[in-house]
Order: sequence, then C-alpha cells, then structure tokens
Amino acid sequence: MNKFLLRWIINSLAVWAAVNFVPGIHWTNDWVAVIGLGLIQMLVNAIVRPVAKFVGCLPIILTLGLFTLVINAGLFWLTGVIGNAFGVGFTVDSFWPAFWGGLVVSVVSIIMGMILRDELKGRRK
Repeated sequence: MNKFLLRWIINSLAVWAAVNFVPGIHWTNDWVAVIGLGLIQMLVNAIVRPVAKFVGCLPIILTLGLFTLVINAGLFWLTGVIGNAFGVGFTVDSFWPAFWGGLVVSVVSIIMGMILRDELKGRRK
C-alpha cells in the first residue's frame, strides 16, 4: 500500500509540474484536482499504456522509441479528458501542450522514482 501511495504522490507532483510549466494546460488551482489527476494518471498508465504500446509496437520500433513520446502525449490528453469528465477542472488545449505535458510528467516521474528508489522497491532486510 505504501508503494501505491508513493506512486500516487509522484504522479500528482508530476502533473502539478506539467500544469505549472507548460502553457496550454489549464486547471482550477485546486489541490484536490491535482491529487485526483495523479490518481487518474496512474490508472491511465496502468490500464491504457500497455495496450497503446502493444498496438504501437511497429511505429515504436521504426522510430527507435520516439513514438513513445506520442503515446505519452495521448495518455496525458486522455488524463485531461477523463479528469474533465469527472469535473476536476483540467484541460489540455491541443497536441503540443499534451506532448510537452507528457514529457514533463515522464521526466519528473523518472527523477522522483530515482530519488525514492528504495521506498518504491521495498527495503531489504
């Protein structure tokens, strides 16, 4: 359960960073919205990402992995659509803000995951 909460916090911080640093991504300045978006982002990444990577396997191979950035943009946009449907107050204007937002979320998640690596893997005794 601690791993789940830690991932949730990391995703929430990553979404907050994307909202603050990428123009074209708007939210209602509500921390509850950021926490909800972190949970939505986690669920989208857990459920939709494997399917998207499987379906986009050929373009990923042909572009040497760069198509993964397009998948990240699509997943970030989908997070915005789902968040907007639940009334979270989060919108992404177009593809490019979704692209840069997905990139920011990925980079922040990787950095925070590296910093908190021991807590995410579980301490060995």
